[in-house]
Amino acid sequence: MTVKLSKAEKKVLYDKKLCGLLDEYSKVLIAVADNVGSNQLQNIRKGLRGDSIVLMGKNTLIRRCIRIHAEKTGNKNYLNLLPLLVGNVGLVFTKGDLKEVSEEVAKYKVGAPARVGLVAPIDVVVPPGNTGLDPSQTSFFQVLNIPTKINKGTVEIITPVELIKKGEKVGSSEAALLAKLGIRPFSYGLVILSVYDNGSVFSPEVLDLTEDDLIEKFAAGVSMVTSLSLAISYPTLAAAPHMFINAYKNVLAVAIATEYSFPQAEKVKEYLKDPSKFAVAAAPVVAEDAAAASSAGAAPAEEKKEEPAEESDDDMGFSLFD
Repeated sequence: MTVKLSKAEKKVLYDKKLCGLLDEYSKVLIAVADNVGSNQLQNIRKGLRGDSIVLMGKNTLIRRCIRIHAEKTGNKNYLNLLPLLVGNVGLVFTKGDLKEVSEEVAKYKVGAPARVGLVAPIDVVVPPGNTGLDPSQTSFFQVLNIPTKINKGTVEIITPVELIKKGEKVGSSEAALLAKLGIRPFSYGLVILSVYDNGSVFSPEVLDLTEDDLIEKFAAGVSMVTSLSLAISYPTLAAAPHMFINAYKNVLAVAIATEYSFPQAEKVKEYLKDPSKFAVAAAPVVAEDAAAASSAGAAPAEEKKEEPAEESDDDMGFSLFD
């Protein structure tokens, strides 16, 4: 015979369990559990079994446990979870890779019908085609302004119709029509709202970033810093090379326009006085490029050697005229 625990005893056990998880795990996924049934939640727990644990509970109780744990241990990092505990949310404690766990959670989605009063999470579009309903059911379509025709004794929808828009509440007529057509437009499961990792809280979209995305964003940031530094003439490590080059150009322009000179400007002045020197200096480079191009073109030519002519019968000692 099982002993029924009181509410106070259940709270003590829950507090003990949550504090144990906070001590053991440093990574948590905060997930919204709207319209998720108990069987579906049980399947998610089975799928994550091994390195992850799903914990549901009242937000007030979870907040209280986190505060008590922070006071006892001195670890204030988990206090960052408190603002996120709003609505019907659950905690997924994990030791695995956050991206992989997030993808695993997203697999467990179940189709659901459109119930009256439910807020549509997506747009619902009724596709054209034969509905299989008899002509007496046309009243549903007329109320919703859906163009139809009778084809072979059944109602057929002529064009696709946007029945419900995202964010709108499902009406009784829309719900009845979708039920008659056998359409289950919505799918529900745990939706990752935020990610906690060793005191840091960030959006789940961060998990989808690759190394190339990070490099691209870093390069864009460096480019913006460089542009801003050049615009306000403020020296930074990113803008320093451009500033030196621009300064060299300015000094070089002054040296060319006046009799002032410095070692780096001497060669430029010589080229301006006698352009033929520049042609002589550029000639070896052009020659090297031409030689490289000719050697590249000659390589395939060498491969195409003329095939030797077939040996005659005389060469083989089988002359037809002997």
